[in-house]
Amino acid sequence: MNIYTRTGDEGQTSVIGGRVSKDDARVEAYGTIDELNSFVGQALAMAEGESFADVREQLLAIQHELFDCGADLAFVSLDESKYKIHAELVDQLEQWIDQYETENPPIERFILPGGHPLAASLHVCRTVCRRAERRVVTLGAITNININVRKYLNRLSDYFFVIARTANVRSGITDIEYIRSQKVFRRD
Repeated sequence: MNIYTRTGDEGQTSVIGGRVSKDDARVEAYGTIDELNSFVGQALAMAEGESFADVREQLLAIQHELFDCGADLAFVSLDESKYKIHAELVDQLEQWIDQYETENPPIERFILPGGHPLAASLHVCRTVCRRAERRVVTLGAITNININVRKYLNRLSDYFFVIARTANVRSGITDIEYIRSQKVFRRD
């Protein structure tokens, strides 16, 4: 099998149900999700040691789910029976967020991305995830999509924020607050 097909040399690519321009909103959306998946793989490689065993397990699951997100967006025509991303995956992210948030100190101000290398990498995942979400919103404005992909990405960026903070906590590193930030977060 050749890895190259030459079918994209003219600026077109295949999606499920047809061919589109490589700069099509659909390709941009799932391409950004693919980019995110690469950064998740990088974070996974940094999640060393027993204190991050749970994080490694979750990041690996997320990588599979990101492939599923891309597959769901690759459909030219809506075929809900084949969707892989469902509301239960959003619920799972919320459970993980709630679990890790109990480990984190209260937060009142914006924090600077950084700290432990894993935390810094997870902040990159968070920002790329937000961009992927924006690309999915753009796609959803012009065609029907699996709305659970958009919801999943929205919650996933929250997960990355919380778990980045947890990575710092578990590594004994204090988040650095943005010094010009007002108090923007409340704990109820």
